[in-house]
Amino acid sequence: MAIIALQSAASGLSALNTALDVTANNLANVNTAGFKSSRVNFQDLLYIERAQPGVENANGDQRPIGLYVGLGVRPSGTQLNFDQGSPLVGTQFDLMIEGNGFFRVAVDESLGGIAYTRAGNFVRNADGEIVLASADGRRLDPSISIPADAIAFSVSEDGRVLYTQAGDPAPQEAGQIQLATFINPAGLKQIGETLFTETSASGAPIEGEPGTDNRGRIRQGMIESSNVDPTRELIDLIRTQRAFEMNSQTIRAADDTLRTVAQLRR
Repeated sequence: MAIIALQSAASGLSALNTALDVTANNLANVNTAGFKSSRVNFQDLLYIERAQPGVENANGDQRPIGLYVGLGVRPSGTQLNFDQGSPLVGTQFDLMIEGNGFFRVAVDESLGGIAYTRAGNFVRNADGEIVLASADGRRLDPSISIPADAIAFSVSEDGRVLYTQAGDPAPQEAGQIQLATFINPAGLKQIGETLFTETSASGAPIEGEPGTDNRGRIRQGMIESSNVDPTRELIDLIRTQRAFEMNSQTIRAADDTLRTVAQLRR
């Protein structure tokens, strides 16, 4: 019936609107350090069963196929793409994870106390702590501080933070950066600021030193760029627009059919 066609097409427009929103967000964050793109997954809705396969028809023959009419589509979830972003040259405080893992940063207790990020655009705050270069200045966890009189600063591949002070050529260790990995990173919760928090779907964080147990290594002076592929996103945008047009055409066709039926009843 045309009413079912209207419902299916309307569900298609609603689902495509979600896809458009996700694509727009990906493109908006094409220059956001450590940003991970998303895609929308879809699933079909329930079906009206008009005839079951395998049952006998009026002639006593077994139906080889059934007759089902679908009721449309809905978004089933947004799936994160954790492919590595391209490396960019940064400042001495910028850090990049080459491989798997997330930096640990402190957040409000209402958010769980610890969040995880791939963004490595760090700076030193007024207290000498290494923090994210963001409005809230999320500090690394465990906290690492560099004295104000430090004249040199370095981070090794295994995350050891060293500095030297004037008059003392011997390097001092300020701490070691810890990385976290997850069994299912796609199950992490996005809270903005390129931050994630753990969920029951992601599993508990597996924490340790960089370069151990499948964790990536640290690259100082580099920063991981967004992994958004503008070309692919623009292609997806065009496909979404075309799908919008096709579903809109279905609505117009169903409307014309209903109008014709209404006129026949006069």
